[in-house]
Amino acid sequence: MLGIDVGIDLGSSNIIVYVKGRGIVLSEPSAVAVRKLPRAGGYEIIAVGREAKAMSGKVPKGIEAIWPLQEGVIGNFDMTEELIRYCLRRVSGNNSLLSHPRVVISVPAEATEVERKAFIDATLGAGAGEAYIVEEPISAALGVGLPIDKANGCMVIDIGGGTSEVSVISLGGIVVTSSVRSAGRAMDAAIAAMVRQRYSLLIGENTAEEVKNTIGSALPLTPELEMSVKGLDPSNGLPKSILVSSVEVRESLESITIGIEDMVKVALEKMPPELAKDVVDSGIVLSGGVALLPGLAERLSNTVNTPVIVAEKPLYSVALGVGKILDNFSVMRRVLTYVERGSR
Repeated sequence: MLGIDVGIDLGSSNIIVYVKGRGIVLSEPSAVAVRKLPRAGGYEIIAVGREAKAMSGKVPKGIEAIWPLQEGVIGNFDMTEELIRYCLRRVSGNNSLLSHPRVVISVPAEATEVERKAFIDATLGAGAGEAYIVEEPISAALGVGLPIDKANGCMVIDIGGGTSEVSVISLGGIVVTSSVRSAGRAMDAAIAAMVRQRYSLLIGENTAEEVKNTIGSALPLTPELEMSVKGLDPSNGLPKSILVSSVEVRESLESITIGIEDMVKVALEKMPPELAKDVVDSGIVLSGGVALLPGLAERLSNTVNTPVIVAEKPLYSVALGVGKILDNFSVMRRVLTYVERGSR
């Protein structure tokens, strides 16, 4: 009775936490900074979240900034467990009466059983009393207010840090899904690669992300933009500053954007005709952090000849959906695809 219910959108770039009765209480980068200890395999957590991300590319020898989730799934189990433990401590305030909460955590729809089990194990290992998982497209659809329990089909495109997913949902389940394991962080890497190849300038992932957020786009801008980018010249080891245009950034993102377009086409081709009619009538909802990339919704709409609407709060769609599950747990429990109980 004294426990708390926690929902976690654990993404490759960000972790967002929802607490029943309080709403979204935490939104931090999914980063952990560690210091290696002299004894074999030992480490010390020195920062988590925003502070750890700020250390990326700036740490001295012996300290490492780690992104535990890669392409939407767990790449470093121990650090993922530490990340979840940090979140549970933050929401409970180290109050033992609120420890061992019931936790619902989102996973990609096409995650394997092994990958799903890893999320459950990490959540229980971090201190959860009960751990459940929900597929991200279901949660995103709930978060944007789509009627997933109706016979009418609805389509959601969720583009986060590590994965891009599109799903058609009807009667509370996923009918068709398609995904590619490249999204926001792959875009950052593409920008960094373009700057290195074209200007012989080395920049870090935080700088590349800033470039994407400032002048990135999926369609031509009016007017086109420029941005000063600072980094390291590898030929002489000295700092250097260049001007990068939005045209260059858009070109560097083109292959990833085309991959997302192809993903949506694959889902549409698999869709039953009656559901296709519903999707054309209601439109497609675009969520996830990359939904904010200028021109992306319009480009996808032109590609599939169907309206594409950006969610009101695209970064928080999945977390808000998990929150709706927690708020109506007895009714919404049927959308949970995996359950394991600890001691609550």
